[in-house]
Amino acid sequence: MGSSGSSESGPVDMEGPEAQLVKDMIHDKTVIVFSKTFCPYCRKVKNLLDELNAKYEVVELDRRKDGKKLQAVLGKMTGATSVVPRVFIMGEFIGGCDETLALHEKGGLILKLQDANAIE
Repeated sequence: MGSSGSSESGPVDMEGPEAQLVKDMIHDKTVIVFSKTFCPYCRKVKNLLDELNAKYEVVELDRRKDGKKLQAVLGKMTGATSVVPRVFIMGEFIGGCDETLALHEKGGLILKLQDANAIE
């Protein structure tokens, strides 16, 4: 557990190192999914991307020491603090599980993945 002694969550520093790390990951990866290993919604999105033979990176927030801070940054960026997955394609926030599945049902997810050269 944390030994900082600070239990306040406080405002999210969108200029801090965690925010820069998230921005860099989103910028550097064609398709990135911020996830938690135990989350069934994350599993749905990852399974869909696997079925589509998409090339994507996963950041498992529950496996990182800075995961809570990264999640707070993602919440501030996307407007949802406790929700995973968070899916980005070419820097664009696609959404969580429901939005990603809905985009796929309309045919839009495959188009975005193809535009990003993220389908094998």
